[in-house]
Order: sequence, then structure tokens, then C-alpha cells
Amino acid sequence: MLKIENLSVSLDGKQLLTDINMTVARGARHLLSGHNGSGKSTLVGTIAGNPEYHVDAGRIIFDGCDITNENTTTRALMGIFLGAQNVPEIPGLTVLSFLKHSTAAHRHFDTGRDLSMGEFLQNLEDAREKLNIPRDWLNRSINVGFSGGERKRLMLLRLIMTTPKLAILDEPDSGADASVQTQIVQTMREMTETTFLFISHQQHFTDMVQPTHITTLSAGKVMIE
Repeated sequence: MLKIENLSVSLDGKQLLTDINMTVARGARHLLSGHNGSGKSTLVGTIAGNPEYHVDAGRIIFDGCDITNENTTTRALMGIFLGAQNVPEIPGLTVLSFLKHSTAAHRHFDTGRDLSMGEFLQNLEDAREKLNIPRDWLNRSINVGFSGGERKRLMLLRLIMTTPKLAILDEPDSGADASVQTQIVQTMREMTETTFLFISHQQHFTDMVQPTHITTLSAGKVMIE
């Protein structure tokens, strides 16, 4: 699903990643491990297309396509989802409106067809009930007034609604209590058509996920075991 070839990345002239080689198998639950500052968030941000990072060398191959020079929007529409650690608050943009535009854009990109409001609302209701998310969340502004655990559950709602090919989860367990962590793990296990690349520093959470593969970074390089 994902192949990183000889990837070197910098930010404002400072080298952050050096000659990264990594493969993420289709259908995997792949753990990206390493101490704080090892380059994990830089790597997943680069994969998702964060324009702050500059690719100095190497390639990113996603689902058979070279996406090294593709922008963030194109990568998202192609099926790359990023559940980031720090998510923005967007006053005035409701959860309902955000999800409608997002899922409609994915449907049109994948099929060339529009998403009907009826189909969208049915899918949303199914996902909301599955995650036990209150209906009144749908009229709230994105992340405004949401606790850490609520933001993680909103991330899961986005994940289920867009059904990406590759879901990158950067410390999804951070700020989440035991019940939300369990919900995250259950969702990862049930979404068998989605490949997961995740970061975690909590051994208990990692044990629950039972990663199929592990890549460890240290000082911006892949550790060879």
C-alpha cells in the first residue's frame, strides 16, 4: 500500500529525516515507534503532504502511484487519512457540514458521481450510532469545546465516513480514556479494507492493537534490527 524509498526531509534547512526506507503492507496495522524527537510525526506528516516539510531526496509510492509531488488535497482524495495529534478548532463549520463536503468530494473523486443527501444521512446515522455519538454533536463547530476524548471520537467518525485506503493515526491514544482507546482499537480491527500506520507510546494500547509490523525510528533514521 505504501513504499518509502530513500526519503530525506528537511524543515527550514534543518535535516529531519535521512534515507528512510519503509514498506507498509496492504491491510497491515503497522506501528511506527521511537522516542520523542525521532522523526515519527515528521514522517507521517510528509506522507500526508504537509507543505512545511521539504523532500530533499527519495520517493513516496502510494497504492502504486508516485505521490512525492502531489499536494495534500490530492493525497487525501486518493485515500490517505491523517488523524493528527493536534487538530484545529474551526468555529462556524459544523461537523455535519464538514462531513458532507468531505464525503461528497471523496465520492466524486472515486466515481465521478455525486453523493445523495439521503445516502449521506443514512451513512452518517449508522456511523454515529456505531460510535454512540450524540446527535447534537453534528451541529457543533469542529473541535470547539470538545475534550481530548471527544476529539478522538470525532476522528473515528471522520474515519468511518471516508473509509480511506490508508489511515495514519498519530498517537490516537493520547488524551483518550480506556473506553475511547478500546473504541479506537475496535474500529481499527473492523475496518479490514483500510491499512493502518499508527504511532503510540503506550504499550497497553499497542498490545491491544496487536501490530502486524513495526518500524522504529531514531534520530531521523530507520533502526535496522
